[in-house]
Formats: sequence, C-alpha cells, structure tokens
Amino acid sequence: MDKKTISRDGTELAYGRAGQGPAVILVSGAMSTGGTVAPLGGLLAHRCTVLWYDRRGRGGSGDTAPYAVEREVEDLAALIDAAGGEASLYGISSGGALALEAAASGLPVRRVAVYETPYAVDEEAVRGRAEYGERLADALAKGRRGDAVELFLRLTGLAEEMIQRARQSPMWAGMEAIAPTLAYDDAVMGGGRVPRERLASVGVPVLAAAGGESPHWLREATRAVADAVPQGTYRTLEGQTHMVDPNVLAPVLAEFFDR
Repeated sequence: MDKKTISRDGTELAYGRAGQGPAVILVSGAMSTGGTVAPLGGLLAHRCTVLWYDRRGRGGSGDTAPYAVEREVEDLAALIDAAGGEASLYGISSGGALALEAAASGLPVRRVAVYETPYAVDEEAVRGRAEYGERLADALAKGRRGDAVELFLRLTGLAEEMIQRARQSPMWAGMEAIAPTLAYDDAVMGGGRVPRERLASVGVPVLAAAGGESPHWLREATRAVADAVPQGTYRTLEGQTHMVDPNVLAPVLAEFFDR
C-alpha cells in the first residue's frame, strides 16, 4: 500500500486506493491485513472509489498504546477524511463489528455492509468467548504469541491437525507478528453478544450478508445484526463460507453501495 494518513493519536495508517465513484472503505477481520481485502477492492473499483488499509498494529501501519476501540474508530475517521469526507464501510467478520461501531459513533458514513459478524448467539458461546479472552490476554502478557494464534484458530473451529500444520508453514511467522492485534479484535467484539442497543442507533442502511454453506450460528448472528439496526437487510450468498469468494461478493456490494 502506497498511501499514508495519520490518525488522531498520531498513529500512521497505510492504505491503498483505486477506482472512482462513491467512496467505500474495506475493513479486514482478525489475523488479516489490508492486503486480504485488496482483491475485493480491485473488483469494486469500476463503480466505487475503494480504500483498503492495514488496521493499527498490522502490516505497514503503526500502533500506539494503550489500545482502545475508540482509537480504531478514529482511524476510520482519518480514512474517511482521506476519502473526501464521507464514505460507506464494508467489514468482514470482526471488521464488520468495527464498521458498525464506527457508524454508531456518528462518523460520516453513508452505508454499511458486513459479512458474517461472529457474535455469540447463546450463553454457552458467550462463556466460551469470555474464557478465550482471558486465555488470550494471559498468553500475550507472557509473550507466547504462538499460543495466542493457536487459541484464535481453535476459536474459529480449525482442527488440531490443521493448527499444527499451520505452525510449520511459512505463514506462521507473519501470524505471530500480528498476534497482539487478536486482543484488539476481542475488544471490538465487546464480549461477544450482539450489541442490540448500540446497533439500534445506527442510522444508515446496513446490509448483513452470510454464506449459505457457513455454520448456522454465523448465519444466525448475521441475521441478528440485520434485525437490530433500523434499516437492516439480511442476504444469503449461496454456496459461500466464511472465506467468501470476492467474485461472488463484489457485485452484491457494488449494487448496495452505488445507490
């Protein structure tokens, strides 16, 4: 990413930009960088001005302690300024929760689209998220970044055999490098429950999409978002999972944002 902007607390943010039309900022989820959503940006660029960025603590962006979700909202405010003063937001997974919080905070956001915001849909899942958060904080406090990454991969449901294979892969070093940001995403998720009262304050149209082949709880959580916001729409993308195909997603987003 060849562009930079500065957030309110002085943190430098790296971002890319392409296309022309209504501005859209893409927000990545946990264990990912702006490069993860860049292919989607390329597909949207024929109808939108698209910005994708490295969230703080990742890739080419800086980081400033102490962390707070409000700082990430300020990051989006800086990117909206760079986009021209108003933009729509798209967030995948926990990035969707951040996009929704930014809209609820009153930033100049036109529309919000989210894909599979992984909120907990029952009390057992809420307890599991709390345990995950405690174990994650302990691992990171002790500098055990690899253990932190393993905790996250287990949370996503990845099999133990696959986790151990991942540890031996060339990608593991990069995953450990951004492991501290797992705590940021945990904070963004706010304990895991669907924040219905907060979502009720989102005053712009929201598209909440989920894959037809994704687990039932993810689809249920996404539908809960659509139900909680005043102008929410739920949509299923048939044949898709949490690893959504940008070629399937892009036309849906382009239609939603270009209104």
